[in-house]
Amino acid sequence: MSNIEERLSDYRSLRDSARKVLMTDIEHARTTFSAKGLTSRYLGGVAEGAKDVYEVARVHTVDNRGIIAIVLGALALWFGREPLLAAMAEDLEMEDREVDSDEPLPAVQASETDPEPEEASPGDTHDN
Repeated sequence: MSNIEERLSDYRSLRDSARKVLMTDIEHARTTFSAKGLTSRYLGGVAEGAKDVYEVARVHTVDNRGIIAIVLGALALWFGREPLLAAMAEDLEMEDREVDSDEPLPAVQASETDPEPEEASPGDTHDN
């Protein structure tokens, strides 16, 4: 065999081995980055993080029940503030009405200096 044929054979074997490595890498990437692989890794990490957060929250909840009850009560009042304020405004209006109805209304007296309104006669027309 000539020198050129030997080099060509070596290049072909290098090419074939490089192609095998490339195809193996592509297949590995397909399985690693497939939708199932990504979601399982993502949800697995989220699930682990959620478990850790739950455990920490459970420990702190047992230690601080009073504070949590106060915070939840404050949140309930905050989210229900509109109906509560409307009900309080209605109560205040009703109290004002009750106070006003207990007191006698002042009598309106016509003073002698006030002119009496003139009545228009049916024949008077003021067309200009």
